Amino acid sequence: MAEQLEIKKPVEVFPGVWRITLGSPEEFTPHSVLPHNSKEEAIAELPACSDCPVDPALIHGELTSRGYLVSLPLAKEVQVYGLGLQLLSFNQRGKKKTLRINSDPVADTGDSHAPVPFYVTSSGYGVFFDTLRYMTIYCGGANRRSSAAPIEEGSQATVSGSEELYASRTRGGQEVIAEIPRAQGVDVYIFAGPTMRLAVQRYNLYSGGGCLPPLWGLGVWYRCKSDYTHDAVLARAQSFREQKMPCDVIGLEPGWQTKTYSNSHVWSERFPDPAYTSSELAKLGYRLNLWTHAFTNPVSPLHDKLKDESGDFLVWGGLVPDFASAGTRTKFASFFEENHVDKGVSGYKLDECDGSDFIGSPWSFPEFSKFPSKLDGELMHSAFGGLFQQTIQSIFEARNQRTYGEVRASHAFSAPNPYVFYSDLYDHTSFIRGVVTAGFNGLLWSPEVRHADSAEDLIRRVQAVMFSPQATINAWYIQNPPWEQWLTDENNAGRLNDERAWVTEVVREMLQLRMSFLPYLYAAYVDYWKTGLPPFRALAMDYPDDKNLWHCDLQFMMGDRVLVAPVVAGQQSREVYLSAGSWRDFWTNKKYEGGQSYSLVAPLDRILLFVKDDCLLPLAGRAQHTGDPALWDLTVKVYGSGSQGITLYEDDGTTFNYLRGEQNRVQLRWAGDQIDLSRNGSYEGPKYRVAKVGHVDRRERSLRFIEDVPLNEALY
Repeated sequence: MAEQLEIKKPVEVFPGVWRITLGSPEEFTPHSVLPHNSKEEAIAELPACSDCPVDPALIHGELTSRGYLVSLPLAKEVQVYGLGLQLLSFNQRGKKKTLRINSDPVADTGDSHAPVPFYVTSSGYGVFFDTLRYMTIYCGGANRRSSAAPIEEGSQATVSGSEELYASRTRGGQEVIAEIPRAQGVDVYIFAGPTMRLAVQRYNLYSGGGCLPPLWGLGVWYRCKSDYTHDAVLARAQSFREQKMPCDVIGLEPGWQTKTYSNSHVWSERFPDPAYTSSELAKLGYRLNLWTHAFTNPVSPLHDKLKDESGDFLVWGGLVPDFASAGTRTKFASFFEENHVDKGVSGYKLDECDGSDFIGSPWSFPEFSKFPSKLDGELMHSAFGGLFQQTIQSIFEARNQRTYGEVRASHAFSAPNPYVFYSDLYDHTSFIRGVVTAGFNGLLWSPEVRHADSAEDLIRRVQAVMFSPQATINAWYIQNPPWEQWLTDENNAGRLNDERAWVTEVVREMLQLRMSFLPYLYAAYVDYWKTGLPPFRALAMDYPDDKNLWHCDLQFMMGDRVLVAPVVAGQQSREVYLSAGSWRDFWTNKKYEGGQSYSLVAPLDRILLFVKDDCLLPLAGRAQHTGDPALWDLTVKVYGSGSQGITLYEDDGTTFNYLRGEQNRVQLRWAGDQIDLSRNGSYEGPKYRVAKVGHVDRRERSLRFIEDVPLNEALY
């Protein structure tokens, strides 16, 4: 029989963050297993909230024979977002989700690479459940028999079609109900807004603030075919420079190791001198990234060191390290540093830390596994990706060296981790939605490019990934770059496509466009680090009262003034909703009034981009990589009045010296006929230079370039 438990008084742990303890929480939770350093001062700088935005009297906890049940109120018109990286849905109002780590969601059930037990509402507050369990949450989709809520007029009427039928069936209750299996209690955290955007910022700052990647991490990435050798890698890297294809990171896939499933973590004969490989790449302006996973093969030198510090089940014959143990993390990190990072490796792709249940050969360790740290398999599945990231991050932090990588799984408090999620799934629409949903939970997602079904499909995929947290071309199973042949079998047979010349040119310009946005994008990541504001986010986060955005899941903001509306193959046009205010087409400079939808033609060589009117947009020169001096030569586009200036940041882009104040804050303003540039800081390295200004007149769509523009530069 259910037992009603006493609700304790909320405790304000930080300004605008309240903890409510229900029942007896478990020992192992995100707070105890995934430690984080909350940014208290930054949280305090957000708008103050004197009272908890959810009435504690309306939050109920209940111990049942199945576990622990929590209910919170949910007003009728309030929308629900978040619950981690969700590829198959956006607005969670009325849905049931089971938050479980899994790499292959086949339905909109909640399975995800990063199922975070945090949701945020359109009324401006967020809720976090401090649990690593596979909790099930009903977001207004369950109706109690005892509910006093009146039946809506007409809800019992006969329906005339499937659309009306499904609408009537999904009318939900006015509460969120979360069931946490096997638990006897839970700490619930309430994050105040008062807007949805501020609630997300508060959660990210509580997690430790957003990550600030190295500048090179925001450039273009290319992952080579798995069986590439040292010579093949260097040849590919050299070819990109000769072809003027921008690229900053070369990634090596499984073939760099002697054993891959499970891993030896040891270099294969394909790379007899890895330090030489990385140094030769560095001469060309590249960083080296390694694919890996944690499951440790018996031939690995790490195996004996970890055999007493791993779980009681194997994966692919390899040990599962108990990363919940600090000692295990230290041993693992020390081996990786000595054998990889000391040889010039700049980062990792952390694969297979999720697991898969819905494929022909399901894999990973079972939920009933046991680990020396006393975590069971279920808890470890939830924590494994985050702990893996922390293990690797410790190497680079100790070396005062920033990294950026890819990862397949995580959980709560992920914002500080410099890792981007990716997937083996290949539905382009879902990949775009991932960029949007990730922003609600301190996550970053890349709709990486692999092969494609056609030239059109390839170009559309390249366009989308260039406007995402990581611009990755993943060619791990094709011999030649996909723009030379996008069909896998033909590519590997060496039969290049007859249309490759013009496709390559279109792709080159899109890669170049990514590089031009780097000063702006880097500034957006600095804001993420300082204020918790996601660099990529849903429009609903900025305009929560606009009902037209409640289900707007395939367009997003990049930074504070660029709206991205990707196009998928088969679309000659698409509907784009522009939020309140005035906007400019990035390509044509045409002005659009916001608050309405437009059906817009999408030329194959262009992604739909819009810039807020009356602002400045700085674009870098044609740099081939982030070490190219052209990156610091700015063309500043001035839209309309140009009244919205912009702040850029300068630092070395590679170390943590910015934490010691070694950075510059660069402000650009339009004075009507000239750019005013002011610089505040102590960084003495490369600096931005305004090389050209293009002004878009209010009355005209044409861009008037002002050569040798008068520049008022004040150094402080």
